[in-house]
Amino acid sequence: MFRSARSHARPAGVERSWAAAAAVLDYPTAELVASLDRVEALVPGHAELVPLIEHLRTTSLRDLQEEYVATFDHTRKCALYLTYFAYGDTRRRGVALVQFKQAFRAAGVQWDEDAEELPDHLCAVLQFGATVDADGAWRLLLDHRAGLEMLRLALAGWERSEGRGTGSPWLGAVVAVCDTLPALQGEEADAVRRLVEQGPPAEEVGLEPYGTDPVIATSIPIGAPQ
Repeated sequence: MFRSARSHARPAGVERSWAAAAAVLDYPTAELVASLDRVEALVPGHAELVPLIEHLRTTSLRDLQEEYVATFDHTRKCALYLTYFAYGDTRRRGVALVQFKQAFRAAGVQWDEDAEELPDHLCAVLQFGATVDADGAWRLLLDHRAGLEMLRLALAGWERSEGRGTGSPWLGAVVAVCDTLPALQGEEADAVRRLVEQGPPAEEVGLEPYGTDPVIATSIPIGAPQ
């Protein structure tokens, strides 16, 4: 696992940015579009998030959904699953996923085993931090800081259709999350360089529960309090 030094103190007020980022990184639905005024009220004038909110407002839902699936479903380096960058689909990823469930449980949240998503989904972790345990989510994000940076780089280099240049519309949300975390240094920077060159670890035979291709659902259930 890519671990950051635990000496970093969590900045105050990150919950609002995390809540907004969790909302706009979710699969686009009519309900999400209808909620954008409330989302923007969390982060008025935010340089990274407001442009994405405006994009979600002004683009047809069908186009949003197609672009979202092309970005996050079909591109390994754009996966929203935090453990995927460190472990790919190896058996060690299963152990890492248990650590996410344990972090949720320690805060009184039981992960729904029937959920369509895995507990390391970025939206789930951000929601958890925004509404339940900011310190617990902070530690999970720090543990996977290199993976987040890999996701940021992949979205920054995303080639948009019809000659619209580079940079995914969802880049701003990931930048907003990264801006709440310490800068990369030392081993983390080395880990990012390796990920850029090699991508996530290759599939390991025998990891059937986690599949080879991350699939994005329309909602990110965190589970019910115990």
